[in-house]
Amino acid sequence: MIQLKRVYDSPDSADGARFLVERLWPRGMKKSSLEIRAWLKDVAPSTDLRRWFHHDTARWEEFRRRYFAELKENPAPWHFLLETARSENVTLLYSSHDAEHNNAVALKEFLTSYPHTARSHSTRAF
Repeated sequence: MIQLKRVYDSPDSADGARFLVERLWPRGMKKSSLEIRAWLKDVAPSTDLRRWFHHDTARWEEFRRRYFAELKENPAPWHFLLETARSENVTLLYSSHDAEHNNAVALKEFLTSYPHTARSHSTRAF
């Protein structure tokens, strides 16, 4: 199971493996307080895409389209998340105040909705 959680919420045993999926470290957070397995900067949107989106909900659909294209170009980092989710709960951590329009929401959709989740993790699926 893949779930989402803000970095500012307390860790819980139901979180399973916790991964920070942002390019920038969250403000005011100590590394020890996050209790993460890994900081996966490479699954986050590129700096240019992050700056273009700037949490503008009017750009959400285009942001998702562009972000999914970036993910398809670089499958290795998110393959790790899928492999982990096959054996334990995975929690994608984000810092955005908007719980509906952020890269973790889009990443979860990408990981759970595309044909590659039911197949081998070959890039041929794209």
